[in-house]
Amino acid sequence: QVQLVESGGDLVQPGGSLRLSCAASGFTLAYYAINWFRQAPGKEREGVSCISSRDGRTYYADSVKGRFTISRDNTQNTVYLQMNSLSPDDTAVYYCAADLYRCTLTVVPENRLYEYDYWGQGTQVTVSS
Repeated sequence: QVQLVESGGDLVQPGGSLRLSCAASGFTLAYYAINWFRQAPGKEREGVSCISSRDGRTYYADSVKGRFTISRDNTQNTVYLQMNSLSPDDTAVYYCAADLYRCTLTVVPENRLYEYDYWGQGTQVTVSS
């Protein structure tokens, strides 16, 4: 069965850290660009980071640059998102998406989610004191 599974979301205090995981089964993650998106209540899904498949280049939205780090472990078929210095503005459901070509930081409306090959179910990150 082909699927992506996110994990690692939690309730954390401002200034804290979390590491999210995006684990693939049924396909080889190394061949895909992996995008991390987040969606806060009432907002569209926005790209926060991605890592390309070809050269491992990483990209970050301005809002997370310097605080988030994306990495991949091909031996574990998993991509990680290390999130430091978290603030309440980071509160959202975080999704990973795999695509053979797309490594973008765009906003993706619901009616365009199909453009990505695979999506995970999301993991909740809540930053609150």
